[in-house]
Amino acid sequence: MIIVKDVMGIINLQEESKFIRELTEGRNVESIPFAGRYRLIDFALSSMVNSGISNVGIMLPNNPRSVLDHLRSGKDWDLARRHEGLFYLPSAEDEDNPVKGDLKNFYHNLDFFEHHGQQYVLLANGSFIYNMDFNELLRFHQNTGADVTLVYHMVSGEQQGRSVVIETAENGLVEDLAIRNTVYDGTKVSMGIVLMSKRLFTEIIRDSYEHGGLSFELDALVRKAKDYTIYAYEHDGYTSHVDSTSSYYQTSMDVLQPEVWEELFMGENSIYTKVKDAVPVQYKGTSEVNNSLLANGCVVRGKVNNSILFRGVKVGEGATIKNSIIMEKCDIQDGALIENVICDKNVIITKEKWLKGAPNYPLIVKKNVVI
Repeated sequence: MIIVKDVMGIINLQEESKFIRELTEGRNVESIPFAGRYRLIDFALSSMVNSGISNVGIMLPNNPRSVLDHLRSGKDWDLARRHEGLFYLPSAEDEDNPVKGDLKNFYHNLDFFEHHGQQYVLLANGSFIYNMDFNELLRFHQNTGADVTLVYHMVSGEQQGRSVVIETAENGLVEDLAIRNTVYDGTKVSMGIVLMSKRLFTEIIRDSYEHGGLSFELDALVRKAKDYTIYAYEHDGYTSHVDSTSSYYQTSMDVLQPEVWEELFMGENSIYTKVKDAVPVQYKGTSEVNNSLLANGCVVRGKVNNSILFRGVKVGEGATIKNSIIMEKCDIQDGALIENVICDKNVIITKEKWLKGAPNYPLIVKKNVVI
C-alpha cells in the first residue's frame, strides 16, 4: 500500500513563457501574482502539503530570484524542517550542451532523487490552478497497478496553447498521448501531474537524456508511452493552465465567480502563500465596490467593479476600475478610468487618464510605469 510518506514531490518550473512575456519580465511564470495575494506555484505546493507530502523539491528555472524570494525556507507551507522539507534543485549549467530542456535539469539532479528514501515521485507543473487531494491519486495508482499515472482534466470550450492530449479506454488505460496546439470541448488534457516509482523515474530520465532527449513531457512520456502501462486519473474540479496572457486574465476573472472561489479557497484544504501583514482594506465614503477581490492594505475612494486589487493599491476619488487586475502598490489617481487592463506592480495612472483594453485582449501596463 502506498502512503504519502513514501512519496517525494517535485515541482517543475521549466515553463515556456513566450506567450506570457509581458508578465514574466523579471520573474518566471510560476511566480506571477494571482488572486490578490498568491503566486501560481502556491496551488501545486499547497496541494502537496495538504496531502501529507513533506519532502518537496523545486526544480528551479534559469532565473530563480522571484521564486526564491517567494518560497524562502518554506516556512509558510510548514516545510522549514530539520529533516526533509523544501529543497531547491538548481538548473543545469552545461557549456558543452547549451540546448535548453528540463530533462537536462532532471539528469543533473539524479543524486537528489536517489539519495532520499521515498519510493515514489509525484511530479507537478507549477503553473496550473487547482486544489487537489493527491491521496485519491495514490489509491488509484495502486489499484490499477500502473507503471505511470497521469492526471487530466476535461477541457471546456476551445483552448489554445501546447497541450498533452490523452486518449483512454473506459477503465482509464492510456491508449495514446499526443501534443496539440489547439484542443476542443471534451478533450482530455494532461495537468502536468505524473506519479510513478522513483526507480522508474530515474530510469526514464537517465535513458531519455543519454539518448538525446530534451523534454521530459515529450521525450520521456509521449514518445515512450508504449513502453509502459500508463493510466489516467481525472480531476473533475476547477482547473486552469496559466500559459498565456489571455489565460491568466480569464482565470483571474473566473476566481470572481463565487463557486470557483469557494472550491479553490474555502474548502477543507487551504492554499498557502507568503504572509505579509498589513492593515485591512479602507473603504472611504465615496467608494463603491461590486463583485471584486481586494487584498489588505488597499485604500479605495472610487469605484471598483468585477476586478482584482492586490495589496496596497490606492484608488482615487472619482476613479473607476472595471474588469481589471491591479497588482501590488499601484496608484490609480482621481478621475482615472481603467477597463480590461492588467497593471503590473508599482504602476501609477495619473489623474483623469483613461485606459481601455478589449475583453479578450487586456491592455498590459508593465512594472513601475507612470501614465
